[in-house]
Order: sequence, then C-alpha cells, then structure tokens
Amino acid sequence: MRRFTRFYREIRITYLKAAAVSIMTALLLFPSFEPLKQTGENAFTVFLNGENAGMTDCEEKAEQLLQKARMECADKNGTLLMAEAVISTEGKQLWWGKTDSDETIVANLCGILKRSEVETSKHAYTVKIKDYLVNLGSAEEVQQFLQAALDKYQTSGQFVANLAGDATRELNVLTPVIHCEKEPEGESYIVLEAGAAKQLTEMTRHVERIQSKSFDDYDYGLVDLSYGDKIEVVEGYLPQSCITDLQEAIDAVTKEELIDAVYQIQPGDTLSEISLQSNVPLDKLIEINDSLEDENSIICAGDELTIAVAEPKLSMERQEEVYYEEDYEAEIEYIYNDEWYTTDTVLRQQPSAGHRKVAALVSYRNDKATDTQILKEEITCKAIPKIVEVGTKIPPTYIKPISGGRLSSGFGRRNAPTRGASSYHKGIDWATPVGTAVCASSAGVVTRAGWGSGYGYVVYIDHADGRQTRYGHLSKILVSQGQSVKQGEKIALSGNTGRSTGPHIHFEILIGGSQVNPLEYLDL
Repeated sequence: MRRFTRFYREIRITYLKAAAVSIMTALLLFPSFEPLKQTGENAFTVFLNGENAGMTDCEEKAEQLLQKARMECADKNGTLLMAEAVISTEGKQLWWGKTDSDETIVANLCGILKRSEVETSKHAYTVKIKDYLVNLGSAEEVQQFLQAALDKYQTSGQFVANLAGDATRELNVLTPVIHCEKEPEGESYIVLEAGAAKQLTEMTRHVERIQSKSFDDYDYGLVDLSYGDKIEVVEGYLPQSCITDLQEAIDAVTKEELIDAVYQIQPGDTLSEISLQSNVPLDKLIEINDSLEDENSIICAGDELTIAVAEPKLSMERQEEVYYEEDYEAEIEYIYNDEWYTTDTVLRQQPSAGHRKVAALVSYRNDKATDTQILKEEITCKAIPKIVEVGTKIPPTYIKPISGGRLSSGFGRRNAPTRGASSYHKGIDWATPVGTAVCASSAGVVTRAGWGSGYGYVVYIDHADGRQTRYGHLSKILVSQGQSVKQGEKIALSGNTGRSTGPHIHFEILIGGSQVNPLEYLDL
C-alpha cells in the first residue's frame, strides 16, 4: 500500500510539471493571436473555382484581391490570362484567430487562375475596312499591312503609312495617315494685289506656268496615292487564336475578288458591249441577271444590270503623270436638217485622224482609269472631223393593218400555195374572215385603189418617209385614189379575191420600190 502511494505521488508531480510547461508556452504564444472584435460572421474563407485561397476579415475584399491577382498574372508583354473565375466566400464567427495577409491570398488566387487557364489574351489591333475585319498582333504589323497596300502601286517607296489617333472618337481608335517622303517642289510668289485683281493674277500665272512648260519639265510617274476606303484601327485584347498571320492578312486584303456592282444602261448600249467594257463574259452576265433570258434580250436605257467586278478588299486611289503620243479623232460635226426625218443621214465630209503629243494627269481606282486631265497637248497633225447631215423630224410609225388574225405566211421563200403563185413571198399574210376591217398602217396618200392582177382588189398608200404599203385580196375598198388617210383609218374590208387560197389580208412594205419584211418595221 505504501509502494502504490509513492508511485501515485510521482505521477502527480509529473502532471503538474507538464501543466506548468503548457501554461508557459501558451503565455509565450499569446501575442500572435488577435481577438476578432466584431460579432457575427467576422472571418471569411475565399474560394476560387471551389478551391480555398485563404481567409480574410472583409468579405468585400474578395473581388478586389481577384482583380489584383489577374493583373499579376499578366506577363510583361501585355498578355492577359483568360481563365474561368468563379469567386465565393464562406463566413463564420471566431473569438480568437488570425486571417491571411492580402499578399498570401493574391498568391493563392494566382495559382488557382493558372490552373484554370483557358486561353491567353494578347494586346492586339483590329483593322476594319468596310465590312472586312482582320486582327493583327502589333502596331508594327498594322503599319506593314497598310504599307503593303501602298507598295502594290509604287516602287520608290515615297509614300509611307503611319498611324495617328482619332481625337473625334471616344474609344482608342487609330486612323491611317500617308506621308509623302518626296513633296512636289513648288514656286513661290509675292502677291501684292488683293481681291479680284489678286485672283486674276494667280490664274494668269498658273496658265503661264502650264504653257511655258515643255514635255521634259514634267515629273512623270506617281504623284499621289491614297486609300480608297475608310479604315479604322482599334486597340484591344484578343485570344491568340483570333490573331491573323501578317502575310496571310496582306494576301487577303490585296488580292482581287469578284463582287457584285450595279451598271446603269446608257443609250446605245448592247449586251455584248457591256460584257466587253465590264470584262464579264456574256453568259455570266445573263446568269446573274434574272431580267435577261439570252443574248437577244431587250435592254432599255436607264435600267440597271448587275455586273461582277474584280476589286480588292482595300481599294487604292492614285494619280500619275504620263506622257504619250496618239492618233486621235476629231469630234463629229452635225448639220441639222429640219426637213428630213431622223432616219435620214448624209455624210458630207470624210474624217481623217490626227496625231498629238500629250502630258496628262490620269486618276485611277485600283487598276481602272477614272479620269484624265490633259496638262499639255501639242498637235503635230490636225484631225479632220467627220461631218454628217441628219434630219430632225420624227419618222412615221407603222402598225398592224388588222386586229387579230393568224399569221399564215411569212416573208421570204416558201412553197407556192397554188399554181402560178410565187415561191418567194414579198409580204406577210394574216388569215381572217371576209369582211374584217383593214386600216392604214401609217398616215399617207392613196395612190391606187382598185383591181390588181394577182392581188385582187388592192390599195396602195404612199407615206411621208418615202415608203409605200400595199393591202391585197380585199373584198371591198372604202377609199379612192388621191385621198389622204390617217394612221388606223379604215380603208377596206378583207376578202379572198385575186390569186388567193382562202380569206386573208396580204400586207407589204416597200422601201425604194423593193419589198422588205414588214415584221421588222411594224410597231406591234
């Protein structure tokens, strides 16, 4: 019993010593704990994408610390980290404890962001040309891209592309500016006059400078180069996958592609001429226009056609001074005769081409010349103009002589319908019942009205333009020789008289005494 008591006392003394050591340790560590003064939820664990990033004493800090982490994840080249970022907090109440420092939480957030990385976003530039967009990786690439469009039309490199800020825009928008390394040399004058006198003096000096120049004084070649379309350049951050390779962008913007354009038909145009001028094959022109059925389709001045035009995405405009020698034609001179019809023309003087030397300023849009301004001209051989006398009176028109009827025989060769009939038909026939009203095809004077061999009862009418019409196989004549008739006036009734195979009207048009195909002259 005494032995047990002795061990018990030793255990008790050891326990008391351990308790004393624990109390001393707690007293030493006590300053590192801080009392959390506020009541309720006063400590907040920050979670990013479900991962614990540390504890803060202010719930509102979470978003701020995430933004700071994003900035620290950006590298020195200006790239931004694209990562999924769902941030949340979980609050609780503590009496004693220590929260993590902002630096620790930011570091933890950076680690989670990098593990959640989706794609890196780079500092880039978006170039907009009309509806076309291309993204490039740097301002230098944008400049090279714009310079390539200039270099397509220059060899000396005198025109250089630069970028300038657009002060009129709220966003960071840049505008291309073309700088000419070689400015044209000009002459300076001291002008003492003012007002109208000053303007007159300046105009006179300009004319004198032009006139005094010889052909050798012009600086032939490219004198101006500019972009033909509006260009905008916007800075931003884009995923690497959205940025286009520079050479690929240059190829896309400089090569030509077919686009639809509208052409307004001019007086005298034909489909074949429009095809040649627009460089669009005739079959392609018909294919892209629903209003055209074939190459014989009728077109009218003022109507519009869709044509395919080859143009690059970025059009360029330029001006070049050029020298050339050419044969030229003088403008046609007309003599107007009020006694003649517009179909009457007489050549009064044969033309002869002249020869000239020319210095000109030619304007282009891409490769198509849009304007030519002659700067100096020297005629070495004067052209002789073509002189034509033309009429001004509107010629008469011709209408079908009956209403209805069936075309039973056309103009030209045919099998003779009866014995003795001609195998070459000199008019056209419309089958129609006997007694159908026959009208004057055009206004004129009746020169014959009666029986004619082969024609049966027939009427001849002479017209003001020198033409004659004939109406055969009539059953009854309602006009007499020498009578004036109007267009559409009733002159006879159809029949089956003379050499005829059935009731019809035979109709002829004669020009210079010879029959022509009436269908080519009738206003049907």
